[in-house]
Order: sequence, then C-alpha cells, then structure tokens
Amino acid sequence: MNEMYIEEDKSILDAMEQIDRNTRKTLFVHKDGRLLASLTDGDIRRWILKKGDLHAAVRYAANYQPQYLYEAQADLAAATMREYGIGAMPIVDSGHRIKKVVFLDGEEQGHGTLEKGMPVVIMAGGMGKRLLPYTNILPKPLIPVGDYPIAEHIIRQFYSYGCTQFYMIVNYKRNMIKAYFDELDKPYQLEFVTEEKALGTGGGISLLKGKIDGTFILTNCDILIDEDLTKVYRQHMEAGNLITMVCSLKNFTIPYGVVKVGENGNIESMQEKPKMSFFTNTGCYFVEPEVIESQEEGKAIDFPAIVGRYLDSGRKIGIYPIHEERWLDMGQLDELEKMKARLGCG
Repeated sequence: MNEMYIEEDKSILDAMEQIDRNTRKTLFVHKDGRLLASLTDGDIRRWILKKGDLHAAVRYAANYQPQYLYEAQADLAAATMREYGIGAMPIVDSGHRIKKVVFLDGEEQGHGTLEKGMPVVIMAGGMGKRLLPYTNILPKPLIPVGDYPIAEHIIRQFYSYGCTQFYMIVNYKRNMIKAYFDELDKPYQLEFVTEEKALGTGGGISLLKGKIDGTFILTNCDILIDEDLTKVYRQHMEAGNLITMVCSLKNFTIPYGVVKVGENGNIESMQEKPKMSFFTNTGCYFVEPEVIESQEEGKAIDFPAIVGRYLDSGRKIGIYPIHEERWLDMGQLDELEKMKARLGCG
C-alpha cells in the first residue's frame, strides 16, 4: 500500500509522520485493501486536544463513515469533493477494496486569508546569543536565509495571509534593523517599538498599549510555521481562547540504553534507545488584546511566564498542535542550516 493508506492498528504517531510525508493531510484506513475509515490531520488534532494518547491505534481517532465512490461513479469525484470540502476521494469496487484515490489538485493549493489587517507583533529585541558569532555582526532579525533576512521571510509569510499591519519590538542593534526596512518599498505598514531596556519575550508587548484592539499574532523573530494559519485562528475563535499557542510535536530518541532500577538495586527493566514524544512551544501565538492591556509597563517578563500566570488564574489557554516538520526554527546554528535547506537556500 502507498503513503495514502494505513492499517488501523498503527499508532497516531505513525499516522502523523505518514500524513506529513504524503502532503495530502489525509489517510485511508484499510484492512487487506478494503476501505474502513478516513483519517485527516483534523481528526488527529481533535484527538490530541482531547488528550488522546499519541501511541494509541489510529482506529480511535479515525472516521468510520468516510466519503467514497464506486468505480462507476468515479466521474463524480471532483464535484463530490467540492461539495464536502475534501481533497481526496477513494474509489472502491463492489467489495469496498480501494482501487485508487482521486485528488482535487489545484483547488486546495495555498491557504485562505486571516481577518483583514490582523496585526502581527514580531519580538525582535533579543541579542541572539545562540547564534554567536553571527549576531556579533548582525542582529538576529537580519541574519540572511537565502535572498532575504529571516524577519523579511516572516513578514512575507504573514502578508500572504492578508496581514498588512506589523509591529516589530526592537532593542539590540535596532538602528541596523530600522535602516534595512526603511530602505524597502513595502506594501504593508511596519512600526518599530523600541525597548530602552531588555524586557524579555513578553514584556515588550506592554509598549503596545492602545495600539491593538483585536486578535493579533505574536511571533518570535526566528521561526516560520509551515501550516495553514487560518485553521489556527478558526480554532482560537471557536474555543474562545485568550491565547492559543502553536505547539510542535517533537520526537526524540535517547541515544543510550535506559535502565529502570527497582528495589535493592535490582534492574526492573531495560530499554535500548527509547523514543520520547512531546509537544513544545514554537514561539507563535494568537492572542487577545486584553493580554497587552494587562501587562505592567516596563516590567521584564517572558511570554511563557505570562501564559503560566493566566493558566494559574483559570483563563482559557489552548494549543494548536502541528507536526515537527511544519516548524522551521533558526534559533541555533544547526537549525539555521536546516531552515536554509527547507527553503531551498542551502
């Protein structure tokens, strides 16, 4: 079977990796070639948000009432996919064996737009110590990734969603950053907000009081999210979150054999190079303006600490899970090289 098909006893983690490889965001669950169910990235996301186990079998998250057509109906595939808003349709024979999968190519390319003018706040005030010695010369937002600095890649990405109002919180080597963007012929508005002292990844937003009155995006200046952000925004609004954090699944293999010690020093179990899976903060958030207005002006604080404070007070904070291949991070030298390769800039 090809990358569109999966067996129902495979794990959710297996399915996530397979969906990322096939780029279609859909799998069809089968048994001996017979169609049983469908499994989309949305099904997996809902499973994760319900605190479902990533090691559970896909049968627990799959849709066992999938759309399909018989071979004699194959010419109806495109119209049926448009009707149901799906991008792939299995064609089956009379015994429900999958004969092929038809795709709505060309009609699901790209992404939608966010609310017109949704502001984007880029946290660009740090010294970028993890990127030394590059940042001895250039501030991190101006580190080149191919033909453009990373900050311009970020702005271009959000501009493609219809965002036209950008705020960049700057401090370290800020005059260089301002000089670069002042020279550009920009189809968007970019306002610099200057920290006179280091305020962390969250304290700088207090300088935006009175400037933003609707949902906005907050992002680090060294990441790109290769995911349809309109889906993140939709979930943020439907859930009624104060903050939605985009989180990436990380799979990590411990490069050693792990020994669990029992009573009296006896070995209870051994596992050779076990794998760990967990979600990590990407540094991209959808945020309500209340968060800006509630910050103490001029107080240094990191944004995860702000999130923690709201969690402690019982406010609704959500996550939007993405696969690790959808998060491009250049915060460290080895990751910078990976980002260049992913963007075809190697």
